[in-house]
Amino acid sequence: MKDRITYFDKNYNLRRFMYCTPFTLDGRAHGELHEQFKRKTILTTSHAFPYIKTRINVIHKEEIILTPIEVAIEDMQKKTQELAFATHQDPADPKMLQMVLQGSVGTTVNQGPLEVAQVFLSEIPNDPKLFRHHNKLRLCFKDFTKRCEDALRKNKSLIGPDQKEYQRELERNYHRLKEALQPLINRKIPQLYKNVVPITCHRYIQSHEPSTPQL
Repeated sequence: MKDRITYFDKNYNLRRFMYCTPFTLDGRAHGELHEQFKRKTILTTSHAFPYIKTRINVIHKEEIILTPIEVAIEDMQKKTQELAFATHQDPADPKMLQMVLQGSVGTTVNQGPLEVAQVFLSEIPNDPKLFRHHNKLRLCFKDFTKRCEDALRKNKSLIGPDQKEYQRELERNYHRLKEALQPLINRKIPQLYKNVVPITCHRYIQSHEPSTPQL
């Protein structure tokens, strides 16, 4: 879809559809960060939408299971993209920018960026298969803090005198967040910088051909 630029391209000649389902291993939909898995289900139809019929047979189904740290990586990438979009939006939208900033550096955010970092980056994983995910999340946080700084600078250029104190509060929250993240995101895994035997990803993919489902 990222290669489809226009509105027409994004809404016509579509055969593959994806939806996500959160789950935990004990059967709950939602749990703690270290328990939260995600299932991505990809459906392929026999004909492309739009079609003369409103229901089309599903001819292929694929499932991709994301582990908790992979879910965290996706979430941080999404937050970073939202910050970048709000910062560079033209014309600028101060309300949108402040909403995204508040969700990124606000001190009352549950399961926010700091908690994600504390859960997944506090210790180097024992399983070598998780090394690259650990490093990828660490780099995501570096990019995230840079985007927060850019967004704060942009917001400062947009606000009036009545929001000066709000800007200062956002900046204080950001500096506290950055200070807390520094020891976590600066810790590198030595094994990643040595010659190691390539390993396969531990992502699980299930694929089968359904007989009757329809969209």
